[in-house]
Amino acid sequence: MDFGIGFLSNNVMLPILDFFYGIVPSYGLAIVALTLVIRFAVYPLSAGSIRNMRRMKVVQPLMQERMKEIQERYKDNPTEQQKAMSEVYKEFGNPLAGCFPLLLQLPILFALFATLRGSPFANVNYQVNLQIVPSEQVTEVQPFSSKPQNIYVAEGIHYPVQAVLPSGTKLGVGQDVNLDFQTKEGKPFTELLKSYPETQIQPSWQITRGQERVTLDETGHLVAMQPGDVTIQGTIPGMAAEKGFLFISALGRVGAVDNELVTTLPGGGRQINWGGIHWDILAMILTFGVSLYVNQLLSGQGAAANSQQKTMNQLTPIIFSGMFLFFPLPAGVLLYMLIANIFQTVQTFILQREPLPENLQKLLDEKEKAEAVKNRSSLPFESKTKRKPSS
Repeated sequence: MDFGIGFLSNNVMLPILDFFYGIVPSYGLAIVALTLVIRFAVYPLSAGSIRNMRRMKVVQPLMQERMKEIQERYKDNPTEQQKAMSEVYKEFGNPLAGCFPLLLQLPILFALFATLRGSPFANVNYQVNLQIVPSEQVTEVQPFSSKPQNIYVAEGIHYPVQAVLPSGTKLGVGQDVNLDFQTKEGKPFTELLKSYPETQIQPSWQITRGQERVTLDETGHLVAMQPGDVTIQGTIPGMAAEKGFLFISALGRVGAVDNELVTTLPGGGRQINWGGIHWDILAMILTFGVSLYVNQLLSGQGAAANSQQKTMNQLTPIIFSGMFLFFPLPAGVLLYMLIANIFQTVQTFILQREPLPENLQKLLDEKEKAEAVKNRSSLPFESKTKRKPSS
């Protein structure tokens, strides 16, 4: 189950993407425009979460104090305890109220994420799991077709394409078959590409598990050699994967460093290949971490009273940024995440300057007044004992 993410991606995200690309033929600008449209669409939902977080930050100390009093006062009367707690939530608000708007917008944001991870910005992979058995054990044939994925074959033109294997995934030793791609209507992908000769897309196939059990060429012709399990991966390149945008050299590039960053010299020494570092992707990852840290400061998460929690909050931007180094994403997806996070930071900055409700502002003023009195009473140059009057 994809919880409607596939539907949103195919029927909402892709049409918006095609619309903006039709206005300005730049997939980088289309990503920025699509991201901003979706962020503005979910603005009321995310604003509700931010406002609730701000309210809870103001009332949390008092709420905890009230809850503790109620638990002690009605410890032998659960019914009255629950009733009193409901009154507290009614007065100050429910801490979980901010989670509901967040949950509502998650499928939309996941659909946007999934859209940018696919064609035309990145290569699209299909997985086929085969079982090789002795030929006499193959009694019936069940044709295989994978889940269709949208593939761009020209600028603004895309079709749902699936991997197919007419002979099924259970093959006998010595059997040779042809893996292929086709549209949902059954038109071979190679025939479809002939209608768009300007598009340079070359599908390929490779064995990812069980290399010793089958032979396979890049066109998808496979011969079963030995019994066992085999996994085949088919790949259709993204037509915009190599296109750049601003400082980004390729929207489909994955990872901040190449696999061969460190090379071994003939004498046994090692040398760092600085050309193997993709500075454009590294810059987006670092900027994402900085924007996440600024967002924390604006929302007050960096000022946690618990020192352990404060340390965890400070490490969160580093952890999330480092995650993209070990679990790399296409540059187009990183561009979306960077734009979305900057948008979220600006939104938090604006909402933090909204006036609080009158009752909460009164509580905040009383809290600040009490802290001011406490600070004055603990100044180091003030006398802590009263001096006796001289006789």
